[in-house]
Parts: sequence; structure tokens; C-alpha cells
Amino acid sequence: MKASRKWIIQRATALLMIPIMGWFVINFISIYDEGYFEVMNFFSSDKSKTRIPILIIISFVHIILGLKEVYQDYIQDEKIKNIANKITNVLGVTIPAITIFILFNLNI
Repeated sequence: MKASRKWIIQRATALLMIPIMGWFVINFISIYDEGYFEVMNFFSSDKSKTRIPILIIISFVHIILGLKEVYQDYIQDEKIKNIANKITNVLGVTIPAITIFILFNLNI
């Protein structure tokens, strides 16, 4: 992927995270002092089951691109850089997938 494309995607994901993260923070503050069932109701609601996976996916795309830039800039050894990129790719797919799977399997 070209550096300019990575830069555009990095900025686009940052902009997309602003409203979704704002929604999440406001709702998280509102359920902060609530009990277990109210919190589970929040995460089990259809609105949350739609928005939270979007937030997770956009966040991890942003994180992966940022980490790859850090590797590119600060790791000199190509072998270590490739290993770091592969580990980042694997974790960048498995962690969101597991998190979204758990979110969709929440039952009250």
C-alpha cells in the first residue's frame, strides 16, 4: 500500500472514530454507576451491537496502520520488522473478531 493511501486511511479512521467514540463515552458515563443488568442491557441492545463493532473495527484499523508506521520508522532490522508486522496483523484480526463474537453472544 502506498504511503499516501496509508496516510489518508489513517486520517479517515481518526475522523470516523470521533462521533462513535463520543457516543460510546457518553453512554459509558451514563451506565458507570448502574448495576450489572443495566450494563448488560446496554451492551446487548441492538444499537450497541451495531455501533460497538464498528468502533472496534475502525479503531483496530487505525491502530494497525499507526503501529506499522512506528515499525517502519524505528525498527532497522528487516527481519524483526516483518515479524512485528505479521504479529500485528494476526492480533489485529483475532482480537476484534473475538471481541465482536463475545459481544454478539451476550445474553441476559
